[in-house]
Amino acid sequence: MGDGARTIVIVLHDLPLGGSERIAVRLANRWAALGRKVTLFCGSREGPLAQLIDAEVQLVEADPPLPRGPGSRKALGRAAAAYVARSRPDILFAPGNYHWPILPAIDALPADQRPGVVAQIGTPLYRHGRGALAQIPYNLRTRRQFAGVDQAISLSDSMTEDANHVLGRRITQRIALPALDDDHAFTPPPEGKLILAAGRLVAEKGFDVALRAFARLDDPDARLAIVGEGERRTELETLAIELGVAERVSLPGYVPDIRPWLEAARAFLLTSWYEGYAAVIVEALGAGRPVVSTDCTPAARELLGHSDAGRVAAIGDVDGLAEGLRQVLSAPAPDPAVLARSVAGYRIGPIAEAYLQVFDAVVAKRASPAAIKRFAPLPGRAFSILAGRPAPASAARLRSAWRRSA
Repeated sequence: MGDGARTIVIVLHDLPLGGSERIAVRLANRWAALGRKVTLFCGSREGPLAQLIDAEVQLVEADPPLPRGPGSRKALGRAAAAYVARSRPDILFAPGNYHWPILPAIDALPADQRPGVVAQIGTPLYRHGRGALAQIPYNLRTRRQFAGVDQAISLSDSMTEDANHVLGRRITQRIALPALDDDHAFTPPPEGKLILAAGRLVAEKGFDVALRAFARLDDPDARLAIVGEGERRTELETLAIELGVAERVSLPGYVPDIRPWLEAARAFLLTSWYEGYAAVIVEALGAGRPVVSTDCTPAARELLGHSDAGRVAAIGDVDGLAEGLRQVLSAPAPDPAVLARSVAGYRIGPIAEAYLQVFDAVVAKRASPAAIKRFAPLPGRAFSILAGRPAPASAARLRSAWRRSA
């Protein structure tokens, strides 16, 4: 290991079953198994993920504990900074966009107390529904939060490109999402036409769209199961009755592991309005199941590009989703081995080691005289950060107007 990242601190607000938290715990377990000293510093140690933390990983709770609430992430940043100043780790890792507000407090530490900082970009910087005017302060806030970050990790090439654009520094590289265990195996396709959807029953998951697409499918042999729990359960149950599909729809609630449900399903349905790099697409393909998804995540564009893997519809497109389901269910079941091979690069073993290589490189760079050059700006126009990437026409017009006014 040499002078690499011997000690690593991961900051989590608490321990729910959220995607970024779950991945962070799995990485922590693997890094500890590889001989690194890993600490999970949490605002609160409450949550079901606590049971999945290996004994080799140290769990430290803020004192006093910091439950989620207004201003709690900034308070978590201050608590994490105080802990870092005492413990002097080599690397601090911020997993996912939700934890970015902790970063300024770490950056404010004296240079001799500040560790190398690596932040994960888990959700695209340009999100469906966020207009060009709202994108400007978001981009500026992101750049401020990343001012002291040594290296950023994205989950897709498009996210890397966007991060370079917004941050004004080429500090971002892609490492695949470690969504699969090394021994993850596919299963033969089942009989029947069970369609599986999964996630918290909240508005952004678009389960009302899933119900409408399922009703539009108009296949009496098809069944839909939505596993998960949340505030919109009653609303979704009422909608299923109104659509006349309640007898073919089940909402079994929270399940700790969706793998048995994937094994029983003929296809997976994702209808979110926005997602990060959706691990559930990787998990479904790894189990050998095709996916019908909205264009809500880079994973849909990257992994569902051939017909055997599934179909992609526009966000909120009920007819497009129904047609995608119709095509998947009417075609012969794809070879599960082919689908599983398409996501072989998402297994945790090599990905955990790739992260450690980044951590070690950050530590080595900070120890070198050239470290002072880490904030070299990207070439390009000064205002390119403000309104974002050129794809949305409204954003492009806004950038043009801003440059003229400048």
